[in-house]
Amino acid sequence: MSRGPAARTAARRTNGTRDAASLLSTFGGQVPTRAEPPVAPVRERVNRPLASRRGHARAGQGWAPVEPPLVVYQAATSEIGGLFPLLAADQLPAVGARMGYDALSGGAFHAHPVEWVLRGIATNPNMVIFGEPGRGKSSTVVAFALRMMLFGVKTLISGDVKGEYTPLLRGLGITPIQLGRGSFARLNALDLGPIAARWPTWSTARQREELAGVLGRWTKLLVALAEAQGYAPSVTDEAVLSQVLRRLVGAADGYTELRPITIPDVARCLSDPSEGLVADTRFAGRREFLDTLRPMTDALTNLVSGPLAGLFDEHTNFDLDWDAPIQSMDLSLLRSRGDQAVAVALTCLGSWSSLITDLQDDGEVRIVIRDEVWRQMRLGLRAVQAVDSDLRLSRAEKKVQVLVMHKPSDPLSVGAAGSQEVAIAKDLLALCSTRILCGQSTRVADELADDFGLSEKEQQVITGWAMERPGRALWKIENQPGCKVQTVLSPTELAVFDTNAQLRSRPISPAVP
Repeated sequence: MSRGPAARTAARRTNGTRDAASLLSTFGGQVPTRAEPPVAPVRERVNRPLASRRGHARAGQGWAPVEPPLVVYQAATSEIGGLFPLLAADQLPAVGARMGYDALSGGAFHAHPVEWVLRGIATNPNMVIFGEPGRGKSSTVVAFALRMMLFGVKTLISGDVKGEYTPLLRGLGITPIQLGRGSFARLNALDLGPIAARWPTWSTARQREELAGVLGRWTKLLVALAEAQGYAPSVTDEAVLSQVLRRLVGAADGYTELRPITIPDVARCLSDPSEGLVADTRFAGRREFLDTLRPMTDALTNLVSGPLAGLFDEHTNFDLDWDAPIQSMDLSLLRSRGDQAVAVALTCLGSWSSLITDLQDDGEVRIVIRDEVWRQMRLGLRAVQAVDSDLRLSRAEKKVQVLVMHKPSDPLSVGAAGSQEVAIAKDLLALCSTRILCGQSTRVADELADDFGLSEKEQQVITGWAMERPGRALWKIENQPGCKVQTVLSPTELAVFDTNAQLRSRPISPAVP
């Protein structure tokens, strides 16, 4: 098929030369063409400046009042890995209560002492926290207990000396039990607790086993209370107390039913013994019994007629709600009665709470907070041994014992230098795998470094970084490297955990003459 003369003439006039594409177009054909390679898009810089040298001028955006010599950049993780190859991740698993953030890695810091034991990070779930007043000890402990509730862990505060935990309980809708001036609550230190209700359902062998444990705990408590009065009980005193308790509770009647007893019942039995008791304890006569047991009798009598009269010498008149996430014994009303009264109350509460929680056979983990436990240990050797025993049995009893102290010398004040009490008290620190070290002075930090084997850098964290803001602490889990942790509280928690609320209260105006 050919084209006309006019078309061919026009094509020649257009250009003096004709290429192959023009010829094929003229005669109805098409030349095959090669596709041009795609043009690569221009890649945007990933590490572009994200903010000015001073950062964003907004709260929490890193704004600096002085212009730094560096620029803030944004980069991918692959690039950051090349720039900072020694950046380490969190050394502890992200399980448990989220306390805040680790200042070394920048990641969230979680705490769960039981999980640390199960994963081989720690050997026991016990915790001890040290710190000067105002460094955030109480808020850290309360935040830990509150956030562990999310994992079904319940808390018992065995003696709130200053009433610092009461706002938390009231915020959760729980009424704390207050002991002291103006309170109706009475706590029987020899309370049977759940054992009275479960007694008929147990076999004879189980009854003997449980009763032996209860009587042993009560005997240790009475001996410790006698030491608090300045008397060192003998082995004979302990044997007689065990016999008295067994008779009073009804164990000699064939284990049919247990009778509730109180400390005054024990004192009356010692001051007016029966012929059977004198014979069973192998005394030559009633007079020898009375003369031998007179110091113990006087010690228990002074206890129920002294500063603590009416608190621990009657039957318990309240019931603990064990389904509640937290329970507290508020002793702030006892401070007016002196340190001795507070120490005796802590000893009674320690024995009572241990018995009650042991008999709660529900398989749940419990946190037991022991605030200013050094007050209790000052009562004597038996009081120190009681705390030591509770710490050693924490794994078997599924408890997280939390000891709150100011400085490592607090346990050393329980007795004379070189005494057995001091030796045991010093070893208590080794029974706490988790050590929370808040801000301290250089002198105290030196003591902590010796007791816990801190490095120079870790010691500087306590005396420097932790002193700059409340809630900062070095978390040291046995031989693991310490973690610089900033506890972060929500606005609601800040309002509840305000330990300075009393200082902000409106002062009473002095009377104008």
